Amino acid sequence: MKKIDDLIASAKSIHDRYHAGRMERETVREWALGLGEYPPPYAAPMREAAAWFKPVRDMEPDALKAADIEKLKAIVEAHRPDFKAE
Repeated sequence: MKKIDDLIASAKSIHDRYHAGRMERETVREWALGLGEYPPPYAAPMREAAAWFKPVRDMEPDALKAADIEKLKAIVEAHRPDFKAE
């Protein structure tokens, strides 16, 4: 369970710092691509995040960040459905 707790704490921290503008997208991208395999209910949102961050995206910066944040939020919500991002 500690591994799951670490994942959720890390995902929430990454989400919050990126959302607040205290982290660059490339750092978030590297984090998402470096995640290993986890059991359900974490597996699906983590695969989606990795698939989202893998290619370079050519989008308007605000729309890109909003989509990125939704992928991070989904990982945390797999554990805590009551998690509400700004």
